[in-house]
Amino acid sequence: MQYIRHAKGALTVTASTAACHTLMSAGYTWARDGRATDEHTMFSGAFEFLLTTAASWALMPLLLWAGMRVMGETGNSVLVLVGGLVWAGLSGYYIDDIDFAGGHIPILAVAAYVLLGTVLAGVGPGRRK
Repeated sequence: MQYIRHAKGALTVTASTAACHTLMSAGYTWARDGRATDEHTMFSGAFEFLLTTAASWALMPLLLWAGMRVMGETGNSVLVLVGGLVWAGLSGYYIDDIDFAGGHIPILAVAAYVLLGTVLAGVGPGRRK
């Protein structure tokens, strides 16, 4: 029943993407607020910006792994590794879009990421029943 594993992967990737995107949006708002309060410092908000980006990139593979494990799926190394790397690339590419107030990653890019994650969820040894 490989389609069940794909459905679990789609759910996990969608929830993980929403969580990481929300983290980035809130963190970049925090960084913008830091810049607004300390206008005369050259690197004001840079710490918050870097911390938010690093947290999102580290959190995505962890959420992918934990989500699949909670749903009873094992052998998720391909999803975790490739999904984490692709998230870092995707969010890094659209980082300027997310950094604007009310900004976000384009929906087609997010949909393509979720579709890729759904496919990757079926790759790997997994648990056979």
